[in-house]
Amino acid sequence: MEKKKEVRALAKYVKMSAHKVRRVINQIRGRSYEEALISLEFLPYRACYPLLQLVSSAAANANNNLGLKKDTLLISEAKVDEASVSKRFQPRAQGRAYSIQKDTCHITIKIRERSK
Repeated sequence: MEKKKEVRALAKYVKMSAHKVRRVINQIRGRSYEEALISLEFLPYRACYPLLQLVSSAAANANNNLGLKKDTLLISEAKVDEASVSKRFQPRAQGRAYSIQKDTCHITIKIRERSK
């Protein structure tokens, strides 16, 4: 049995919460490359732009490194992991300070050739 060719692309420390990115990534998992691009183009979420860049990068990796055609690609795996949290303080009245946590995440996309 022939091993499937698979390519991955990573985006680390994306300044967005993992929960908000998962909302979008669940909609493109398992779709073809073209369908994913169309979906990401028209979804109204801020998380779509880094995902669009990442899917395009993974497709370029597949094309350049393995010689796969973009019209035969399928998003086989897409996952989001939480990364570090940047902590900031917001000054408030009477010398108080409220803490603000800025979340980041790591996004991984794996693309393979569609089975015939």
